[in-house]
Amino acid sequence: MNSSPPNRIFTIGDIHGCDVALETLLNKIGLGSEDTLIVLGDIVDRGPGTKRCIELLIALKQRCNLIVIQGNHEEMLLKAYDTGEWLEEWLHYGGTQVLDSYDIDDVKEIPEEHIEFLRDTIDYHETDSDIFVHANLEPKVELADQSIQWLRWERLTGHEVQLPSGKRIICGHTSIKSGIPAVMDGWVCIDTCCYGGKYLTCLNVKTDELYQARQTGGFRDGLFLKDFE
Repeated sequence: MNSSPPNRIFTIGDIHGCDVALETLLNKIGLGSEDTLIVLGDIVDRGPGTKRCIELLIALKQRCNLIVIQGNHEEMLLKAYDTGEWLEEWLHYGGTQVLDSYDIDDVKEIPEEHIEFLRDTIDYHETDSDIFVHANLEPKVELADQSIQWLRWERLTGHEVQLPSGKRIICGHTSIKSGIPAVMDGWVCIDTCCYGGKYLTCLNVKTDELYQARQTGGFRDGLFLKDFE
């Protein structure tokens, strides 16, 4: 019998093909039908297991409420697939590892189900207390008017300010090489450089508890955002 509190909300930072780390986190948090998982984008590229990561997330759609935000690496992959635009850039920034994970030579050989999964993504997600984006928000611009450039590509500067609404922004994209989430007033970044040998971070949005896993299979919990403020 599952004794976990109902209606939990989790969010996971940039996965970047780190399939072992992703599977470790999913097994540890044990998502159920009343839980929500928000993936902040950059599922693909760089790490060794993009194919397996997408398979895990497709299967997860049957078990919980899965929300996937599109990252800049998904954008590059889809443009390479659709038109060949950015193909060389995509291959340079991790696309080669994607092809290797499928044991293919051409982006067009990626299974259609996986391409459609990556298309079925959103630009941002908003709740009563938090805003989830891949990268950043342009200051003084309403959420609905934010550009793709800011939502997917602009890195944090460290000088971001709280929103007038008081809502917290939870993002990835800006890789934190220490493996420790960046916590600022009104902002949390959980891209903790898993593909670079650090951690894939999962945040319990309601309790602020952190769960972290390495691509080697290592796992740690018992950490909270307040530990890094």
